[in-house]
Amino acid sequence: MSQTPTPHNGAKYGEIAPAVLMPGDPLRAKFIAETYLSEVRCFNTVRNMLGYTGTYQGTPVSVMGGGMGMPSIGIYTYELFHFYDVETVIRVGSAGGIAEEVALRDVILAAGACTDSHYGAQFHLPGTFAPIADFSLLRKAAACAEKKEIPYRVGNVLSSDLFYVEDANDLSVWQKMGVLAVEMEAAALYMNAARAGKRALCMLTVSDCPLRGEGLPAEARETGFAQMIETALDVVCERG
Repeated sequence: MSQTPTPHNGAKYGEIAPAVLMPGDPLRAKFIAETYLSEVRCFNTVRNMLGYTGTYQGTPVSVMGGGMGMPSIGIYTYELFHFYDVETVIRVGSAGGIAEEVALRDVILAAGACTDSHYGAQFHLPGTFAPIADFSLLRKAAACAEKKEIPYRVGNVLSSDLFYVEDANDLSVWQKMGVLAVEMEAAALYMNAARAGKRALCMLTVSDCPLRGEGLPAEARETGFAQMIETALDVVCERG
């Protein structure tokens, strides 16, 4: 492809697998690659947004950091979908639980992503677009989580442009609408996938519940993250 490498991704065409796991933190991508994949090779170090390709039980899989916020994941997933012919991106990250029934360590499968962002304005739609997950990925993830006996919930999340907010009660308004958790990337991922005709899913481990003042210590976050990663790998490899 003449458009690869890109200003943000040093990979040559063909160096990235058709399925990509995408945590926000590039060091988390490095951890996933070194812990779960075999025959690992690094395809990107541009801006330290590390990317790796390897195999998981014989299936080619890539993992790459996506950064924080919709502008960042928007750039990386656009290039993956349009320039590298990636078919599937699964975001694996953390979230703040806001629904009363959501508990620490729960895995959230984001069926849809509400947002306070204007990311979708670029598509010039005559209305409001509803960013949703690919149902085949969502169904497979739910089945894998049940098999592993991982506590999970399926529903809407909020993809917010804001981490620090002036009014701490803003989240309670979304809670009233049944939104399960808040994060910062899923809506852009889902919109990019829809526009490209590709598949996407956002999986999140609940690391804190801001409305209740609860949070996991670092070691507990690692345990919950591992369960989510193993589930995501089973999904992209059609196992479980």
